[in-house]
Amino acid sequence: MLVRDAMSTVVLTIGPAHTLRQAARLMAARRVGAAVVLDPDTSGLGILTERDILISVGLGQDPDREHVASHTTTDVVFASPAWTLEDAADAMAHGGFRHLVVLDGSEPVGIVSVRDIIRCWAPSKRSSAALAG
Repeated sequence: MLVRDAMSTVVLTIGPAHTLRQAARLMAARRVGAAVVLDPDTSGLGILTERDILISVGLGQDPDREHVASHTTTDVVFASPAWTLEDAADAMAHGGFRHLVVLDGSEPVGIVSVRDIIRCWAPSKRSSAALAG
């Protein structure tokens, strides 16, 4: 199975000037665990995850004063839609992260998470029930 088959095509993009609270609200509203950060000044892509927000709040930082720019990962590992899920899982395991931004050329077209991979690899309940019966 390929990354294109598992990835979420809901890509939330935010700017570096958003506050962490604004980012958290947008992520919660779209039910996503990561947002792509587009910085027009650097013309690069970064990623902000729910873990980044949690770490900041856990350190006692004010989510209304902290900006996304200070918490964005900019050394992002990008996936191709044509990667296998094994390739994506290997990149995540070696990099110690749970989300990959999927690029088609230079455009973000999706995000694949550990949860997406597990959902694809885990046997469905329907298949398990059919085998038991």
